Amino acid sequence: MGVLIDRSGAVFHVIVGDAKGIFIPELTAYPLGKKVLRGLRLIHTHLKSEEINRDDITDLSLLRLDALIVIGLKDGEPDRISLAHLSSSTSEKTYELIGPVPFHGMDMTFEDFDHFIELVEEGLRTERKGYDLKDNRERAVLVSVSTAPRLEQEDSVEELKELARSCNVIVLGEVLQRVKKINPKYLMGEGKVKDLVINAMNKGATLLIFDQDLTPSQSKDISEITELKVIDRSQLILDIFARRAHSRDGKVQVELAQLRYRLPRLTGKGTAMSRLMGGIGGRGPGEMKLEVDRRRVREKIAILEKELKSLSRARKQRKARRVAQGIPIISIVGYTNAGKSTILNNLTKSRTFVEDKMFATLDTASRRLRFPKERDVIITDTVGFIRDLPKDLFAAFKTTLEELEDADLLLHVVDISNPRFEQQIQSVEKILADLGLADKPALLVFNKEDLVSTEESEAICLRYSAISMSAVKPKSFEKLILAIEAHLWPAYR
Repeated sequence: MGVLIDRSGAVFHVIVGDAKGIFIPELTAYPLGKKVLRGLRLIHTHLKSEEINRDDITDLSLLRLDALIVIGLKDGEPDRISLAHLSSSTSEKTYELIGPVPFHGMDMTFEDFDHFIELVEEGLRTERKGYDLKDNRERAVLVSVSTAPRLEQEDSVEELKELARSCNVIVLGEVLQRVKKINPKYLMGEGKVKDLVINAMNKGATLLIFDQDLTPSQSKDISEITELKVIDRSQLILDIFARRAHSRDGKVQVELAQLRYRLPRLTGKGTAMSRLMGGIGGRGPGEMKLEVDRRRVREKIAILEKELKSLSRARKQRKARRVAQGIPIISIVGYTNAGKSTILNNLTKSRTFVEDKMFATLDTASRRLRFPKERDVIITDTVGFIRDLPKDLFAAFKTTLEELEDADLLLHVVDISNPRFEQQIQSVEKILADLGLADKPALLVFNKEDLVSTEESEAICLRYSAISMSAVKPKSFEKLILAIEAHLWPAYR
């Protein structure tokens, strides 16, 4: 049997189990939030006077109980008593044990216990370095479980860290695990995922972000182990898009992608979804109550798809007018945060929003640019690409990227200072191929040349038959202008 008691001494729940153990109910009435301890203690019996075991410690750590007290029975009578509590010590053990001692030998009054737990809680709180209760940002541990080579896995997690930063998330740490085979239930083994959750909670995390896309069942199974919010790479990207979309086009496409992503996850009691209804993974125009059924979600998707077609027709009309004018169209493409918007701004003296974060620009921006000899072009900035772009998001933004079909030239901008620029080039080229634009004339432009040596920049440009420049240095734009002229008006060269 077991009894859950709060700090006022009131009995919250009485549990009757079987010979194997007890089943602890959901503790939603005592949410953890940013607290280090839940404010509940569990007292339960063990048959045959057994001491506190590993399962008890796991429950103590996962549920963040104030304490766990075990009464060992012998011949149906109380025999020995043990107490376990979480510890702020820097040793490998994250808990401490008191006892076992004879049942009547534990010398601790109710008042003593309250003071004791206050000291434990204070110790745990001070151990969370830099933890500010007034800071409402999410605090995350990044998780990668992969069969890929270690270096590739590390690169992917570094990118995930940048995505988290773009979402204003505090990253407390990363957990990387290489496996021969992905566990279909938890990605990793159940023991490993429990250790992961316990370590994350010890650090004060509120969120687990998986680098791999989780299936609806995986998300549900992992969420049932912990009260931490559990999201994957796709949800993080969707959240960034929800924050950054400002045009009607962008908002409709983000909402559509969010609903398509969430539809298969609206199943069962929905604890995994209910934790996402605020903050990271649950914001934006696609935010909905869990109780909304699948039929209504599908109806909403149909409405958005219809609106998207209407917006697409308006774009095509605007595009037709530009084509009729016979003005060449240049589209800037490239990996997210490569500097595309800065190039557009400095080329056209405009003020498109720029920020040193991934996906700072989501809404397409077109500007007119005048070249020498009274020649004009339309230059268009597009949403940044990223490897493994969520398929729902790719499908939604495909209509926006259709504008690339009429481009006379693609400016493929690459951040030369990024150590992963080769993989980023491949990712962009793959997306262009998926859009049927692999044969479109393109000019490879390495941006941020001021962040690498001249020798390195020249060698890379020679290898890729490209040009280099710095979007923040006006003098370097001459090379870009000349290269564009050579592509668009070779007869004048």
